[in-house]
Amino acid sequence: MAADQLTPAAQYLRMSTEHQQYSIENQAAAIQRYADFNGFKIVQTYSDPARSGVVLKRRKGLQELLRDVCSTTAAPYRAILVYDVSRWGRFQDTDEAAHYEFLCKASGIPVHYCSETFANDGTLPNMIMKALKRTMAGEYSRELSVKVSAGLKHIAHLGFKQGGCAGYGLRRMLVSREGEPKQLLEENERKSLATDRVILVPGPANEIRVVRHIYKLLIYDGLSVNGIAAELNQRNLEYAPDSKWDYAAVWGVLTGLKYIGFHAFGRTSAKLYTPKLNLPRSEWIVVSGAFEPIVDYATFAQAQQILYQRSLNKPDEELLYALRRLLARRGRLSGSLIADSPDMSSPSTYRDHFGSLRRAYELIGYGRPEDFGPTELRRRTQALREELIATIGKIFPEDVSIVRRGGRWRSQLCLRNSALLSVLIVRSIRVGKGTIRWEVVPVGHERRHLTLLARLDNSNRPFLDFHLLPNVDRPKRFHIRQADPWLLRGVRLDNLSELLTTVQEVSLT
Repeated sequence: MAADQLTPAAQYLRMSTEHQQYSIENQAAAIQRYADFNGFKIVQTYSDPARSGVVLKRRKGLQELLRDVCSTTAAPYRAILVYDVSRWGRFQDTDEAAHYEFLCKASGIPVHYCSETFANDGTLPNMIMKALKRTMAGEYSRELSVKVSAGLKHIAHLGFKQGGCAGYGLRRMLVSREGEPKQLLEENERKSLATDRVILVPGPANEIRVVRHIYKLLIYDGLSVNGIAAELNQRNLEYAPDSKWDYAAVWGVLTGLKYIGFHAFGRTSAKLYTPKLNLPRSEWIVVSGAFEPIVDYATFAQAQQILYQRSLNKPDEELLYALRRLLARRGRLSGSLIADSPDMSSPSTYRDHFGSLRRAYELIGYGRPEDFGPTELRRRTQALREELIATIGKIFPEDVSIVRRGGRWRSQLCLRNSALLSVLIVRSIRVGKGTIRWEVVPVGHERRHLTLLARLDNSNRPFLDFHLLPNVDRPKRFHIRQADPWLLRGVRLDNLSELLTTVQEVSLT
């Protein structure tokens, strides 16, 4: 077949760490054979080397592919070639894998699985086979996760450390499988042999003295956790290079089981990239005598009793009074401000007493949404965006669908012609002497899409107006005025019900 008669295609390659069968080279060779036999010419390659197929995040290659496919600009290929279903992904929800493939098919760019025994042609038997293979791909990851978890627990029961840093006053020692010392590991060094293990050993003498001094300051001098941090910093004792002591650093030393030679494993769980969960203490694996202790058990137990009593016995009104003083002094409140204030109890104490920091804030009258700072404002803006998208979906149930890809991908609107509509919420900010501007923050993979720009009013509460733009033509954040000429690139909507007719108007310009 002549080269100009070949159908242009893109190939997607992904390799995790499974085995040689799935090397990038082997996938590319198999895809090339498929392309030669079926009349395709590979014109573009997307790849994700050494990336898990369980979730979309961190898979830059697949994200780029989906951005290009869903873009209003036509992609330079008419098919996507993938080695097999598992290379597309081992998603735990088979609907997620199907959704990403549907986005490609809806754009007129079907996916071909080059090494599967079935054709991806939409016939019932092949659709059933594809669904089964997707389920098997996800199940493989689940089974592997169970085996890896069991292996890690076995090693933990033997008293060996699995990963992470040693902590202040400790160092990592590489040992043989039988526990014979080999060498100290530097900060960025890792073991090279699968049979080697890692334990913790006491670090430099000066750090050991500081660890023991921290316990003395708590038990005998009666200092608070923040007070201990201030004392250490006043004496110019570094926690780490170019890093000072703070609440979290001192708390870690005072509560870390490793300082009495115990190895604790399984305190958190994040299997298959699910959100991190703190597990109850009853589910931890705790091995005593795993490491050489720096602090004796009696001293450690006394410190835990003091910390517990301080949290338990302090009256609620005393905690709230301290919170009011901090608010008066700093003008705002946050968990980090509380943790960094020497005269304050820890954020965890407030959570234990009041259920959450927000509830404690509300009890002193610091409960308005705008009082919670940038993080809360960002969350409120995200909630307004989801509410606006849902409203548009209700107005046009037959013509607009909501695309939710999961992970860190934002929801978008998909019109009946498969074009994607980006929704951008624009907050107001004050610049200069009270001058109001609106800050537009473009989203990289949505800049070329039709964009509904929704401006919030001066208080960043209700919507001020809506503008439908052909795209957002700037790569970085920028400011616009009330009646900015940049908005004339699109059309102002008097009502959301005008959205679809305005889409046609803007598309034709």
